[in-house]
Amino acid sequence: MYQLILFGPPGVGKGTQAELIAAKLNLFHLSTGEVLRKAVSEGTELGKKAKVIMDSGALVPDDIMIGIVKDALKNNDKTNGFILDGFPRTIAQAEALNILFEELDYQNVRVLNLTADDAELIARLLKRGRSDDTEETIKHRLEVYYKSTAPVKGVYDNLNCVTDVNGLGSKEEINKKILEILE
Repeated sequence: MYQLILFGPPGVGKGTQAELIAAKLNLFHLSTGEVLRKAVSEGTELGKKAKVIMDSGALVPDDIMIGIVKDALKNNDKTNGFILDGFPRTIAQAEALNILFEELDYQNVRVLNLTADDAELIARLLKRGRSDDTEETIKHRLEVYYKSTAPVKGVYDNLNCVTDVNGLGSKEEINKKILEILE
């Protein structure tokens, strides 16, 4: 059973790789970003709160994110496992997630840390063309990532479950590297 977390800065390709890996390995793919964007587009209460926060480039509060992930993992019906994309983003989320993994008896969680330099990330995000992807917002999101999210890797480094993956190259090349790591 695969128990995977895709980690890395905005624009490194977590969503793309998570979709490819989930399809190839028949995994439940939980993209917290997709869940939030869907809530925003549907105008749910969560979506309205999240939109204001997301439009400013800040992170959605831990309690909301942990609740989303907990519900999704408990309702997961894929027997091959799961892949988380975009979560955890804070040390508090990582600690809450570790408790949830214990509750659900997930003992072999692996973290794949995708890496790329800032210039590449900014260029990729600008090409993506989302309304919340202005250069100013992207730079702010990278600052938030380095301040709040990058330290989360240390939580998993301490558990010896992190593998770094160079996020440069075509999506097929990166996917091939990841699948080789998982074999």
